Amino acid sequence: MGKKILFLVNHDVVIYNFRLEIVERFIKDGHEVHISSPYGERIDDLVRLGAKFHEIKFDRHGLNPKDELRILGDYKKLMKEVKPDICLGFTIKPNIYGAIAARKLGVPFVANITGLGTAVENPGLSQKISILLYKYAFKKVQRVFFQNEENKKFFDDHGLAKGKGMIIPGSGVNLERYPYREYPEDGTIKFAFISRIMKEKGIDQYLDAAEAMKERNVEFHVCGFCEPEYDGRLYEEDKKGVVQYHGMIRDVTGFMGDMHCIIHPTYYPEGISNVLLEACATGRPIITTDRSGCREVVDDGDNGYMVECKSSEGLIDAVEKFLDLNWEEKKTMGMAARAKVEKEFDRQIVVEKYVEEVNRA
Repeated sequence: MGKKILFLVNHDVVIYNFRLEIVERFIKDGHEVHISSPYGERIDDLVRLGAKFHEIKFDRHGLNPKDELRILGDYKKLMKEVKPDICLGFTIKPNIYGAIAARKLGVPFVANITGLGTAVENPGLSQKISILLYKYAFKKVQRVFFQNEENKKFFDDHGLAKGKGMIIPGSGVNLERYPYREYPEDGTIKFAFISRIMKEKGIDQYLDAAEAMKERNVEFHVCGFCEPEYDGRLYEEDKKGVVQYHGMIRDVTGFMGDMHCIIHPTYYPEGISNVLLEACATGRPIITTDRSGCREVVDDGDNGYMVECKSSEGLIDAVEKFLDLNWEEKKTMGMAARAKVEKEFDRQIVVEKYVEEVNRA
């Protein structure tokens, strides 16, 4: 007999891009899938698949206590209405407030820690408050999925959800939606930064590398949602020919197929970087940083290069090293990237872990 499964997320893209296969599997298995999120255009696609949508609006970055209590109240009201057999939470607010609501109503809860976020990772008042909230919220959770060992260790060291943690390979990557693409011909070597354009994602280091290489036969592309502080600078760098700025793009895999290498110089606290998984699946070498969420995906010198966080010099050296490779060596690096995600990061591994937890509820 099918179960009622309630997904709690903070954005429609979070569930459509990274959990779609889980939703599809549960619907196929005869379960009734409910999704709670602020509304976004991808919700319509999920409803067409057979999911039921419940809109709960909130500011992902807001810290107003009144608004935070409202989210908790909305989740409790929703759970009383839906009467789910299990709740699945993703990202910080749905995890914390969803777990508290589920605990009060006796509903099994599975959380997914997709990265600690700066408020939790950096010592200070915000970290202390977050730890207290997690400690209270996760007291009765069924399972907490972590995407890297560093995040799990942080929770273990602070006595959070002890004995409930399990490592999964990030969100995994759909190897059919991100097929291997033939490596581009030699000539102008194209690099790409595909991410939210903000300081912690390493955009400054990327722009420094682009500036240093502007006399070479290379192109540096930038794609993604731009934070206001970088808006003017990116358009200026584009006008000068240092980078080509594309804004948001829908066909990520097609775009990656035209690139020779994807650069992700982040020092943001993430789980496992999805852009790195997608780049590797496409068969593109990667250059990224030595931090959790990235080092798990790159084998230095095999499928790409790993550089020190916040180091423009290190990034420029890695770009130079990549440019010194011949075409066959670059292609071989991309094939090694595809082989790594096939072996370690297939999204079906993640789907099966969720099936196990639903069957336990």
